[in-house]
Amino acid sequence: MPKNSKVVKRELDDEVIESVKDLLSNEDSADDAFKKSELIVDVQEEKDIDVEEESEVEDERPAWNSKLQYILAQVGFSVGLGNVWRFPYLCQKNGGGAYLLPYLILLLVIGIPLFFLELSVGQRIRRGSIGVWNYISPKLGGIGFASCVVCFFVALYYNVIIGWSLFYFSQSFQQPLPWDQCPLVKNASHTFVEPECEKSSATTYYWYREALNISSSISESGGLNWKMTVCLLAAWVVVCLAMIKGIQSSGKIMYFSSLFPYVVLICFLIRALLLNGSVDGIRHMFTPKKVDRSPKIREPRLRRLLYSKSCLRENPCSCFEVLCLLE
Repeated sequence: MPKNSKVVKRELDDEVIESVKDLLSNEDSADDAFKKSELIVDVQEEKDIDVEEESEVEDERPAWNSKLQYILAQVGFSVGLGNVWRFPYLCQKNGGGAYLLPYLILLLVIGIPLFFLELSVGQRIRRGSIGVWNYISPKLGGIGFASCVVCFFVALYYNVIIGWSLFYFSQSFQQPLPWDQCPLVKNASHTFVEPECEKSSATTYYWYREALNISSSISESGGLNWKMTVCLLAAWVVVCLAMIKGIQSSGKIMYFSSLFPYVVLICFLIRALLLNGSVDGIRHMFTPKKVDRSPKIREPRLRRLLYSKSCLRENPCSCFEVLCLLE
């Protein structure tokens, strides 16, 4: 083989080797770029997955089935037994119209703004009583626990009142009503009216001796009142059934529990208007008497207002501050 051909072959081999090295280096850079691109894609995918998981968690959060259920829940939490039996008593005791007018002023100035403040905070933060205050500041988390404790104690004695109502409801299917007349005591020689009932009234006697079955003195414990125990147990069973599935079950109960108080109030109004002297009673109740500016008169108005707007149950701290400022 000629020498020139060997030289040419060697040069060609060198060119081939260099081209192969270039190809290998290009493949390495391509592999590095591919690996880097894979890492970037993985990070982006992880971010997308995190966003999807967060959205799924928000979607899994219990929610009302409709806006009507939410509105009825707020109405039911503001209108209850206190509006039926406590507000008229406070209004008549503290001056009638003199009590009602400041109540309406406090309702516009304090009650409604606090009510919408609580709604806006809950809608923005989307957490419960404890979570809202922890979100605002971990140091304020105790306020959320305090509101839960207040709700717990309110539920305790409210269910007792509901138990009383269930007892009277079960006893009302009689004619005449058992608390309409004093009971008669039959003796061997003659029959006479119960002396204790005659000294007070048939309603008072039935309440203390039949419904509560209280003992003669505080030193006597007495026995277990089975009738009230069963009624109280029935009240707690109803509460548990309403709350067993959270919002999904309690939301359906709101259609009854939020509208029924208005039916009761309308029935009471119609019955009261049909009684003799109803016009005089309404005039006496709402006619302003002598205005008392003392704190003992001002405080029940605000307490009734805050309790009716559920502030004392949800936000006891802010309501305590308001009470202190007005003293």
